[in-house]
Amino acid sequence: MADHVERVLEQWGAERPDLDVSPMAVIGRMKRLHQLVEAELRRTFATHGLDTPSFDVLATLRRSGPPYSLTPAALMRSAMVTSGAITQRLDRLEGRGLVARTPSTTDGRGVHVTLTEDGRALIDRALPDHVATEHRLLAGIDADRRDALARTLRELLESLGDRTD
Repeated sequence: MADHVERVLEQWGAERPDLDVSPMAVIGRMKRLHQLVEAELRRTFATHGLDTPSFDVLATLRRSGPPYSLTPAALMRSAMVTSGAITQRLDRLEGRGLVARTPSTTDGRGVHVTLTEDGRALIDRALPDHVATEHRLLAGIDADRRDALARTLRELLESLGDRTD
């Protein structure tokens, strides 16, 4: 059984046999996988009135532990959102009563973003559905292959400079 990427590789092999297009086997599949996964995650988040960046902000605050509060800069580094999007996301989440911004007690110009009770309740409802969706998406491969894939992807990410240290 061939997937879409296999067909693309065959076409390039016929049209440009002089090129080694083997990286497309990995990159093309990662791109297609990203599209499929994102669509499923968006559906899960939408059932809770969230989008992906809003979920990421709430989840980042929740996993930070009590008091579930971070500076916008720390939140941006930890969440999977860009600097340009963080202010807009915080405005929307604050408008819904899911986060609160309070002045820093140590920095006169600083602000802390804190998960509200409503925000915590929402992320605590959404998280099990999110994890169930991820389990369902990975059900096609067994635990050993999933672990091997996770290690391989980590190695690739680290080789590309995606490190926390």
